[in-house]
Amino acid sequence: MPSRKEEDDVNDELGPEQREYSSPACLLHEFDQQTNGAVDPGDALTIYHNPACSKSRKTLALIQASGITPRVIEYLKTPPTRAELMAIVSKLGITPAQLVRTSEPVFQEKYSGRGLDDTQWLDALTADPILMQRPIVVRGNAAVIGRPPENARRLLV
Repeated sequence: MPSRKEEDDVNDELGPEQREYSSPACLLHEFDQQTNGAVDPGDALTIYHNPACSKSRKTLALIQASGITPRVIEYLKTPPTRAELMAIVSKLGITPAQLVRTSEPVFQEKYSGRGLDDTQWLDALTADPILMQRPIVVRGNAAVIGRPPENARRLLV
C-alpha cells in the first residue's frame, strides 16, 4: 500500500481534473491558487435547472443576459444529494416542506395528505427530485427560487 507521501507525489504529477481529492475543499483551494484568487469559487452562481420549465428557462436567460455564465445543474439528471438539499434549504431560509411543488403528479400520488417531518421531506426530495421548486439559483451563502425569474436579480450584483 503506497504511503501518503507517495500518493501526494502521484497527485502532484497529475492535472487538477485527474487528481484524487480527499474533500471538495481541496479542489476549491487548488482552484483558488491556480487563479491567484481572481475568482472566488464560493461566489460562483449555480442554477438548479429544468429545461422543460418555462420559468427555469427564463431565469437562465436572465442570468446569461447579465453577462454571467452560471454553473447549470439539470437536477432531474443530476439530483442534489441530501446534504446539498439541506444546504439549499438553509440558504433559502425555508423548511424542506416549503421546497416541495405540490402540483406535481408524484406529490399527489405519494405524498398528499401525509404529515412528513423535515427529515422525511428531505428523503422525499432526494427520491423524487421533480418535487423540488424550480429553478433555484445559488450564489455563496444566498439562494432564491426563480419564481418569478426576476428573483434571480438579487444574486446578480
